[in-house]
Amino acid sequence: MLQGVLSLVILVSVSQFAIPGLAQVDPCRVGQEAAPAPQTDEKTSLIVTQDYFIGPEDVLDITVWKNADLSKQVTVRPDGRISLPLIGDITAVGKTAAQLSCDISAKLKEYKEHPQVSIVVREVNSYAIYVLGEVVKPGKYPLKSKTTLLQAITIASGFTPLAARNKIVVFRFAKDGGGRIKIKASYDDIVLRDGSTQDMELKPGDQIVVPSESMVLMP
Repeated sequence: MLQGVLSLVILVSVSQFAIPGLAQVDPCRVGQEAAPAPQTDEKTSLIVTQDYFIGPEDVLDITVWKNADLSKQVTVRPDGRISLPLIGDITAVGKTAAQLSCDISAKLKEYKEHPQVSIVVREVNSYAIYVLGEVVKPGKYPLKSKTTLLQAITIASGFTPLAARNKIVVFRFAKDGGGRIKIKASYDDIVLRDGSTQDMELKPGDQIVVPSESMVLMP
């Protein structure tokens, strides 16, 4: 009985240590070999998951284990790159946090043995909409959750007295990258008639333009 207990203890203890000669798992290759995770559409859900693609103006916490000098908080520049000590500029836009972590680790291997890098997306600023024209507070607004057209008008503090609220236009990037598409919407149709489909869910980069009545009446 005692011999069996000792064997169990030895087995558990050995399993806690890496054994030379055995293949070790490379965390930067796990995503290539493991079964694909359930797909989520970040453009729709606006939730930061492991599949979230980093965008311009996003704020990242980059931690290099046991190296405070290399660990820092950075903001992704408009050109899509970030700057870090030793390695300089590196492209961040279009990558997941895990992919960027592996890229940074690969560059740090020139200066540090077995670097371990972790990245947390601290702020999502690349998901934004623009509300322009005859609203009280026109400007750029971050998309922190699912937002509809009416909600965006509310965020911008509503219409001004000069607003042509039934002539709203939403400009949106086409899926194929072929320019922008133009979507018209009417406030009265949404609120007073069966025009709920016009109260569309907004997407990152949408530009909402509320013209003035004088612009609409011009020939």
